[in-house]
Amino acid sequence: MRVRYLLPIAVFLLMVAVFGLVLYQVSQGRNIKEVPSPLIGKAVPQFELPLLLAPQRIFSSEQLKGRVSLVNVWASWCVSCRYEHDLLVRMSRDTDIPIIGINYKDERVDALKWLRDMGDPYEASIFDYDGHLAIDWGVYGTPETFVVDQRGVIRYKHTGPITMEKLRDEIMPLVNKLRKAGDTV
Repeated sequence: MRVRYLLPIAVFLLMVAVFGLVLYQVSQGRNIKEVPSPLIGKAVPQFELPLLLAPQRIFSSEQLKGRVSLVNVWASWCVSCRYEHDLLVRMSRDTDIPIIGINYKDERVDALKWLRDMGDPYEASIFDYDGHLAIDWGVYGTPETFVVDQRGVIRYKHTGPITMEKLRDEIMPLVNKLRKAGDTV
């Protein structure tokens, strides 16, 4: 009989503890929406996968070395990806920063239609049909964007759609810093 009453009390106390933790983090200035990546400062995961537009061609992790680039995880079924897509298209047109796409758990025909209809900001888009590559990168949702340095090291991760403010205030300064420093960051 007592166990019946203890379970709701335990659940309530757990909820109070989680709420208290969130309040504490907010009071310390932490952005609770941002999930830190354990891959920051580490080499991109090794991979070889086909390109979305040319399935007979393979793109590998080695091709991310030699220049600073953005890696953007996207899917045609992703509503938030639609929100950031125009910004990526403008960025690909107005800057010299290569954007590499990882098309995540998508149907090839749907992804190709998306790019044809909405524009293709990607220098290359890797076709990650089963989602294993995204898992290796620590992706848990779309969109997610990474900054990769000249040595193929992940330097930054943004979860959710990129905004103009995020691009201006965080991503572009980091890209410029990495380019100037020659990766000695």
